Amino acid sequence: MCSGKEKIKVLFLCTGNSCRSQMAEGWARHLKADLIEAYSAGTRPIGVSSRAIKAMAEEGVDISMQQSQQLDEFSEIDFDYVITLCDNAAENCPVFTGKAKVLHRPFEDPYFAIGSEEEVMVTFRKVRNEIRKFVEAMPNNLKDLSN
Repeated sequence: MCSGKEKIKVLFLCTGNSCRSQMAEGWARHLKADLIEAYSAGTRPIGVSSRAIKAMAEEGVDISMQQSQQLDEFSEIDFDYVITLCDNAAENCPVFTGKAKVLHRPFEDPYFAIGSEEEVMVTFRKVRNEIRKFVEAMPNNLKDLSN
């Protein structure tokens, strides 16, 4: 548990809110629910990727009920951290008022992987695993990103 401390509020942000930010939200809820209140959004949401759902399900994390959401839907939440997961989101990230620290930690976009279904899924699994490692190190690694 958090030893009486409030959970940190983290928004994972990318362009489509379909793959990377959805996986990050799923991992944070699965691995760090005692420390992190996780959300995800997109600058131009397009829906949750069925391949992201499949890749996460392979690891026992169900993100099938998560929604692809517009960043504006979270204007009332005072986030501690906003983590952009792609360069486009970092470049188009609005200014957050309040205490939010905007940090950038890009990951490859599996949405644009090409090849057979299995080759594409290899990319999704690779990104899923990289995001898991990042989330497992939270919140300590967030200090490293802000330097």
